Amino acid sequence: MLMLNFNPFPILETERIVLRRVNTNDVNEIFSLRSNPETMKYIPRPLVKTLEDAVEHIAMIDAKIENNEGINWAITLKDNPKLIGIIGHYRIKPENFRAEIGYMLLPEFNGKGIISEAVKEVVNYGFNVMKLHSIEAIIDPENFGSEKVLQKNGFIKEAHLKENEFYEGRFLDTVIYSILNKI
Repeated sequence: MLMLNFNPFPILETERIVLRRVNTNDVNEIFSLRSNPETMKYIPRPLVKTLEDAVEHIAMIDAKIENNEGINWAITLKDNPKLIGIIGHYRIKPENFRAEIGYMLLPEFNGKGIISEAVKEVVNYGFNVMKLHSIEAIIDPENFGSEKVLQKNGFIKEAHLKENEFYEGRFLDTVIYSILNKI
């Protein structure tokens, strides 16, 4: 069984970005991300409606970290501590040494390779520190941007599930990508 411990919180750095803990100072940016129909287009979750909702979202992120159930990082540029996106390991299955990676970015930062850089770092952390055996990403089949990011980072398409999720009155397909720890 996988033993997880996110305390002290790991700050990760790459060439251009710093992945740090999300905190209450990020409430406006979390609100921007989670209330924007564009960023939430492929995420079947209700839009955040108020700043209070965003504060609750941050509290939920914190609770998962404290309980070692999941870990999220704020994506920031090296020269600016402002949150521009989020990335993390969700739905960790310690008994299977597997986690799901998820991420989102404010639209003005799309297409710059930032998510790809963050994914690479978070996958490395998942394999080398968390000792995961596999990492999956569950995406909307229409989300070609995310698909490209995953393929670029060595993820392989595992499955296309037909109408397996019911959200807002309709059935949605999901595609599962995964990567195995080859070390």
